[in-house]
Amino acid sequence: MKENFATLLETVADVMGDRTAVIHGPRSVSFAELDRRASRLAGHLAGCGVGQESRVAIALYNGIEYVESVFAVLKLGGVPLNVNYRYREAELTQLLADAGAEALVFDATLDDRVAAVVPELPRLRALVRVAGSASGTASGAVPGHGGGSSGAQEGATPYDDAILSAEPLPRTARDNGHWLMYTGGTTGAPKGVLTTHSWLFDAVAPNGYALIGVTPPRSLAELAELTRRLRDHGPRLITLPAPPLMHSTGMYCTLAALLAGGTVGYLTSRSYDPDELARLIGMHRATVMAIVGDVFARPLADALDAAAACGEPYDLSSLEWILSVGVTWSADVKERLLRHGDFTCRDVVAASEGGPFAIALTRRGDSAVTSRFELIPGARVVTGDGRDVVPGSGEVGVLAAPADEEIAYQGDPDKTAQTFRYIDGRRYCAPGDLAAVEADGSLVFKGRDGRVINTGGEKVFAEEVEQVLLRHPKVDDVYVVGIRDDRWGSRVAAVVASTAADPPSESELRQFVGASLADYKCPRSVIVVTALPRSPAGKADLRWAQRIVTSSPSEGES
Repeated sequence: MKENFATLLETVADVMGDRTAVIHGPRSVSFAELDRRASRLAGHLAGCGVGQESRVAIALYNGIEYVESVFAVLKLGGVPLNVNYRYREAELTQLLADAGAEALVFDATLDDRVAAVVPELPRLRALVRVAGSASGTASGAVPGHGGGSSGAQEGATPYDDAILSAEPLPRTARDNGHWLMYTGGTTGAPKGVLTTHSWLFDAVAPNGYALIGVTPPRSLAELAELTRRLRDHGPRLITLPAPPLMHSTGMYCTLAALLAGGTVGYLTSRSYDPDELARLIGMHRATVMAIVGDVFARPLADALDAAAACGEPYDLSSLEWILSVGVTWSADVKERLLRHGDFTCRDVVAASEGGPFAIALTRRGDSAVTSRFELIPGARVVTGDGRDVVPGSGEVGVLAAPADEEIAYQGDPDKTAQTFRYIDGRRYCAPGDLAAVEADGSLVFKGRDGRVINTGGEKVFAEEVEQVLLRHPKVDDVYVVGIRDDRWGSRVAAVVASTAADPPSESELRQFVGASLADYKCPRSVIVVTALPRSPAGKADLRWAQRIVTSSPSEGES
């Protein structure tokens, strides 16, 4: 549907009114409140000169403020920009500069980092600060009063002040609009996937309407009528996204629930707590839960098993779906989860650039197989020259799905041309996911091409970590590889060459990387040797590195 997403959400809010939209801990907001507060935040940003097509960065943890901020930016006709709150100063500066951010809504725990990067970003014209518990200030505290002061505080408007003091932005007609989602790329820096709201609607709908068995509306009038029917007769989605909203899985499940007139709830813990997630399912009578593969599923299975063994099982009776996108979700973990409830595991291969490419549905009693999927209609597995892989041939190809003409990487036409290819006269998205096709047509997922390490849903480019390690004065050479991990899917490991009399220790090197990069990019295992094997042309022997890391006695320590 070619409508601005703000207009879609306003249409739903008008129908749902006082029904609960978002829950976070003891707080909740109705659809009407969400709409009013987002309109006021939009009014504040407009008063700061933020408007049509302005990029507004959001560096927040999951919660009501995140949803309100996205809605506010959409109301402005602006473009929300997801920011990883774990980024250090250099990473944050690079992202905001690449996107051309004009405003930033950020959590108070990021005060020091924001204060450090603002002087490097002359386009930033507005800062809105959400006070957090770690800052020692209450939400809406006046900058510089209570909990100390920083450059970020002094230059920012407290979030609640921005909402309370501004006039609501009047509703207006809007065009299709742009949507921007940054994702880990294959060049070491995040890549902004720039597309339209009509693309976003198509990406969101399967996580909402499809789960309750209704056909997506094709107009605003149909949306209003469908929402009234769902309000009065159901069924109603109650969704718990466990992943961060800064990632597409968390965001798209949130938008899907709201668009379908449902309720979305978030964990209060800022690090994943599987017991809290299990408890909230019963508390909120959740029907849908979103996770990211084994990194979320395995600890959840452990928590469910432990509670059941103690004779105090968690109540999962309301749960109908567990959704996972993009990371390995092992068959044995699915089976463990299904012992605790009668729901469906929906495992999807997709990317921020496009898709979905393939899906696996597993129910209680099914024989689950890891990385075995069925192609989504329209998706293909193709060779480098555009041929379809022949089922049963054993040939490995690249997953490709139909793509709109508008979708592209922000400011990178070369990478856009590489990923979005024309096959048989039609444009496809093929970001590099490898797969083979069995004789029966089922798909065996092989992982991502290139050197991107997917660790718990976070994408790490090996060369970026290598470049940091090579800055260490005692490091002569380095390989960074991904090794299999039962919980995280993969984790980062490094083999470092040093000829120093007192070579660096593993902890020293990890701390060195941690000073420049986010924690998830730091090697979990580091092996120090005197030299690395390379070809005469200088080509790395990464298979050797994999063997060294996986056979080392320290492998598995963190």
